[in-house]
Amino acid sequence: MFMVYILESLSSHKYYIGCTDNVERRLKEHNSGLSKYTKNKGPRIIVYREEYNQLNIARKREKQVKSWHKRAAIEKLIKGAFV
Repeated sequence: MFMVYILESLSSHKYYIGCTDNVERRLKEHNSGLSKYTKNKGPRIIVYREEYNQLNIARKREKQVKSWHKRAAIEKLIKGAFV
């Protein structure tokens, strides 16, 4: 199972969107500084996730969500307005 996930920084309230087959492991990596894009910007929490059976579909969705440059669109997704 593959997941598209959104993390929120508790310090800056910025979002990070990613894709993985193990979201709990990735969260630990982000919070321990092993991910260069979230290093020194934590701690982070998971605020949203979607499951997919195929990696290529999950990557396509990740790219779609990342293309929404407006914070409001991402927040609507998190709150359930978009699926």
